[in-house]
Amino acid sequence: MALLSTSAMPRRGVLTLVALLLVALNLRPALTSVSPVLGSISEALALSPSLQGILTTLPVLFLGLAAPLAPRLVRRIGPERSVFAALLVLALALLARPYVVTTVGTAGLFVGTAIAGGCIGVIGVLLPGIVKRDFPRRVSIMTGLYTVALNLGASTAAGTTEPLRQLFGGAWQNPWQGALAFWLLPAVLAALFWLPQLKGTQPARVAARRGARLRHDRLAWQVSLFMGLQSSLAYIVFGWLPTILQDRGLAAVTAGLALSVSILIQVITAILAPWLGSRMRDQRAVLVGVMALTLIGLLGCLYAPIGSLWLWIVILGLGQGGTFSMALTLLALRAPDATTAASLSAMAQGIGYTLAAMGPLLVGVLHDWSGGWNVVGILVTAIALGALIMALGAGRDRQVASAQRDI
Repeated sequence: MALLSTSAMPRRGVLTLVALLLVALNLRPALTSVSPVLGSISEALALSPSLQGILTTLPVLFLGLAAPLAPRLVRRIGPERSVFAALLVLALALLARPYVVTTVGTAGLFVGTAIAGGCIGVIGVLLPGIVKRDFPRRVSIMTGLYTVALNLGASTAAGTTEPLRQLFGGAWQNPWQGALAFWLLPAVLAALFWLPQLKGTQPARVAARRGARLRHDRLAWQVSLFMGLQSSLAYIVFGWLPTILQDRGLAAVTAGLALSVSILIQVITAILAPWLGSRMRDQRAVLVGVMALTLIGLLGCLYAPIGSLWLWIVILGLGQGGTFSMALTLLALRAPDATTAASLSAMAQGIGYTLAAMGPLLVGVLHDWSGGWNVVGILVTAIALGALIMALGAGRDRQVASAQRDI
C-alpha cells in the first residue's frame, strides 16, 4: 500500500485542488510576517541582532525537525487528518505567539514561532505526496499552482503586516502583536475547506525501511541538499531583506513592499520553470538559470545603488520562484511512485530545512560581528555556488530507489 491512501479523485478533484491551494497559502505567512515588523518587535522586547537571527531561524529549523513527524502521523491518522490537525495547531500558535510575551516573557514568542514552523513542516512534507497521488499526470502544473499559492500567501504577509501594525496602532499598546495574530485567519479558513477531505480516509501503512534506502541514495542526497541550500537563500530573504533595505535608507513600509513584490514576481517562474523543466531531457539547464538569477538579484539588493533596487527585486523574484518550484518538482520527477515521492519529500525537507535554518542565523551572527551587511554577500555567494553544484547532480534524468520495494 502506498504512503498516501487512494481516493475517488474524479468526484473530489476540484474540491481537492481548492483545498490544496488554500492550505498552500498558509505555508509562509508565519515566516514572512515577522521580518517587516522585526524592528518594532526588537524595540519592544530589546532583542539583539543575534536574537533577531534566532527568531528568524527558529521556524525554518523546525520546518526540518518536524518533517520526520509527518510519516508517523500518517500511520496513525492518515494524510488528510494529519494536514487538518497541523492547520489547527498552526492557527493556535499564530494566535498565541504575539501575546504570550505578556505572561511568560520573550521566550513565549520564540516557542510559538517554533511551533508554527513545525506545523508548516509537517504540511509541507505531506502535500507533494498528495499531489503525486491525486494528480499523477499533472505533477508539474500542480506543483506550479501550489507554489503560486504559497508565494501569494508569503507576498501578502510581507506586504501587509507593517500596514496592519500601523492600522492597529490606536487599538493595541504593541500593535505588532495584532498584526502577527491576524495571520491565524487564513489558517482557520483553510481548515474549514479541508474538512471535506477527511471523509472516508484511513491511516496508511508506511514501509519501515524506506528512509534507510533513501539515505543511501546519492541522488536523494543531491535533491535534499539542493532543497536546503536554495531554501537557505529564500529564508535569508524572508527574514532579513526588509531590515537590510531599511538600513540602506528605505522606509519600513517600502522595505516590506519590496519583499512582497519580490515574492509576487516569483509567480511567473513558479509556473514557467517546472513547465520548461518537465519538457526537457533533464532539468540542469533550468536549475542553473534560476540559481544564477537568484544570486545576481541578491547581490544587486546588497550592493547596487538603492535607486536601482526594483530591478534587482524583480531579478531576485524570478530566480527564487524558479528555484523553489523546481525543488518541489524534483521531489516528484525523481520518484517512481507516490510512496517514494512522500518519502523523498520527508527526507529532502527534513534535511533541507534543518540546513536552511543556518542561513538566517549566520546572517544575524555576521551582522552582529561586522556591524554591517557587506559580509553577507560572501555568505550568499557561497550558498548559491553550493546549490549550483547540487543542481548539476539533482537535475539529471534519473530516479531514486523505489520505496515500494520495502513493502
